[in-house]
Amino acid sequence: MEKQTLVRGATVITMDQQGDLPRADILVRGDCIVEIAPSLKVDDAEVVDASGSIVIPGLVNAHMHTWQTALRGLAANWTLLEYFQKMHAGLATVFQPEDLRIATRVGALNQLNCGTTTLADWCHNNPTPAHNDAAIEGLRSTGIRAAFFHGTPKPDPKPGQTPFWEVPHPRAEVERLLKQHQGNPLLTIHAAVLGPHYSTLPVAMHDFRMARELGLIASLHQGGGPARTPDGWVRLEQEGLLGPNINIVHGHALSDEQLKRFCELGMSFSAAAENEMSQGHGHPLTGRLRQFGRAPSLGVDLESVLSGDMFTQARVALGMQRTLDNFAWREQHGTIPPTSTITTREALSWVTVEGARMLQQEDRIGTLAPGKQADLVVIRASDLNMQPVHDPVNSVVFQTSLSNISDVMVAGRWKKRDGRLVGVDLAPCLEALRASGRKITSALGLAS
Repeated sequence: MEKQTLVRGATVITMDQQGDLPRADILVRGDCIVEIAPSLKVDDAEVVDASGSIVIPGLVNAHMHTWQTALRGLAANWTLLEYFQKMHAGLATVFQPEDLRIATRVGALNQLNCGTTTLADWCHNNPTPAHNDAAIEGLRSTGIRAAFFHGTPKPDPKPGQTPFWEVPHPRAEVERLLKQHQGNPLLTIHAAVLGPHYSTLPVAMHDFRMARELGLIASLHQGGGPARTPDGWVRLEQEGLLGPNINIVHGHALSDEQLKRFCELGMSFSAAAENEMSQGHGHPLTGRLRQFGRAPSLGVDLESVLSGDMFTQARVALGMQRTLDNFAWREQHGTIPPTSTITTREALSWVTVEGARMLQQEDRIGTLAPGKQADLVVIRASDLNMQPVHDPVNSVVFQTSLSNISDVMVAGRWKKRDGRLVGVDLAPCLEALRASGRKITSALGLAS
């Protein structure tokens, strides 16, 4: 019989139709949730006492460039223009495959530690197959659920060299990765493409067709200066290449008309609210999507700028949109709004349900329900900063910090227990990360 785990006596926020349960047990068998009920009697199960805790679905980080982990904080004062110059045209060119493996491994471990069970790793500093293999090995070694978005580097072109925006996505390499990792229950392969904002029309056409033919999600950045193909979206739709498999990150350059049309086509959107405000992108798309009945998934984007904590991303996105809504109300009515426009439950859905939807895995992750994957987070609500808990969703979104995340499970396996990562010797990992960071920054004279 498969191993069984009984998480007992927690307040359970399912984010599913079963709703919130003030006190419930969760039975996990193998990699799946079997039952959630107020009281379960089970023989031959590992029992985890979760009384005084809140259990939520595992968080989904829908967009992060994990290869930058060894550069944490380095870009904290850079605008987007400085980032393009110093990161992509500079530091990125120094990375060897081992640098990607180290950064991706430690970055993924940190995600687990912070309560993220699914990571969309947007890897666009991978000039060789060896870089891809190293990054994926970094993910796999942690046991995190991962979506590896295969991207392409963005260096300044050398004399006589074809610029990156004129280079089609390397289909053969994507096919190699798909074949190599076929059947891995914790890893999916997708494409991080340039899109019409950062490429020529022929390249965008090639990349979108490739994704459609291979059954991949095509994720792309939209914004950050003038588009290289201003009419690209119109041409792509004319070719029938837009639909639910297209994911737009940021999206600030889109008009309301375009945004409405893309929502109608079922495309998904990922915001990185904290970084977007910091680096000069503009206001996150949250409110603009809401007017069309849609919502964003959220991502950290850059640990070279900010923290990898997804609770922070939910709070920042929520606070920013409330500010915009409140300001608009006061401008129109001259008074404080009578109530908030966005609830904490909606913000929690951005880092759970919407992340699952963006990855087209709503049937497996994002909520807690029988038959779904056992990806969950146990938050110690008895801690000083959490008490008293009047509303568990409010407490999760606004009070929870890293210190409260007691246990994290991915596919029925504990990756964190009693506040510590399971089976990980962090000391050599962190020393390797520091050495990699020193090597990369020293090569460009940026070492501290």
